[in-house]
Amino acid sequence: MFKHKDKKEQRRKRHLRVRSAISGTPERPRLAVFRSEKHIYAQLIDDSKGVTLVSASTVDKDVKGSIDKSWNIDAAKKVGELLAKKAKDKGITNVVFDRGGFKFHGRIKSLAEGARAGGLQF
Repeated sequence: MFKHKDKKEQRRKRHLRVRSAISGTPERPRLAVFRSEKHIYAQLIDDSKGVTLVSASTVDKDVKGSIDKSWNIDAAKKVGELLAKKAKDKGITNVVFDRGGFKFHGRIKSLAEGARAGGLQF
């Protein structure tokens, strides 16, 4: 009956299942990805302290000015590259990828490829 609500709940359960197996450390933070209909967000999180170290999204001014649409794979790739650049500035090279319960294809995969192209290893 409420298909949209059920899909959100299923994604939340998948994410909790993934999170039970992985966590970020100061040496190897967690690259958490969230995808909405219009935007994509990524952040590097140190779960031992509960702190976000670096973040990037299609809402950032750096990305917003260089893309036409914020909901396609090109925008996701730019977000991944920007996140990798910010992480390198802070001395972070190794991360653990957290797809957030989403399938690893489309925008999620493009963001991961952009981060790898920028120099992050996972």
